Amino acid sequence: MAVTGDELRIRLGKYVPGAAVETCFDWIRRYRISVRIKHTRQSKLGDYRPPFDGNGHIITINHELNPFAFLITFTHEVAHLTCYLKHGNRVLPHGAEWKAEFRLLLHDFLETRIFPSDVAEAVQRYLINPAASSCGDVQLSKALAKYDNRESGWVHLEEIPYNGRFRIRNGKEFIKGHRLRKNFTCFSFPDGHRYFIHPLMEVYDLNLPEEASAPLT
Repeated sequence: MAVTGDELRIRLGKYVPGAAVETCFDWIRRYRISVRIKHTRQSKLGDYRPPFDGNGHIITINHELNPFAFLITFTHEVAHLTCYLKHGNRVLPHGAEWKAEFRLLLHDFLETRIFPSDVAEAVQRYLINPAASSCGDVQLSKALAKYDNRESGWVHLEEIPYNGRFRIRNGKEFIKGHRLRKNFTCFSFPDGHRYFIHPLMEVYDLNLPEEASAPLT
């Protein structure tokens, strides 16, 4: 069912900072984007799918992102869209052409000071050479994480002590090992399979005293 412009603005206001609503609204209407809110996906924050088999542009975004992280992720995906319109599939997904589009789209948000100063500084550094995901930039991820509304007991992996146990959203449990370059080596419990997990992934701390822990979700 189609929504009115006012309804779309109200819905956008639940996910992005108020000062960014009109720009996001304009993108959605101009490019006829279908925006779909998804449950948490550990492998990505969002994605873009170009028109195919009668469908228009589709962008999906994880629901749990705070407004600043949601806006950066949405802008990331819109940059894929505008890059596709200009170059089709003839360029790399996160190559120079996409980086140029991403910088251009985020520039206005930096100019209008939509982001808090710490996030804005991290975004400016990140845009020197933006990666495939903002999660790949530790300083930007840390700045954004300050504005998360985290559930009790859920912390970033880097906050878990060495040899500490933790659980991820799908219920699987791990023991934390040493850090190797960017990620931590972690071992699934009880089978001991090895995984490499990003330090800023949200995990449930199983080392908390029983009276301080939150109920299982």
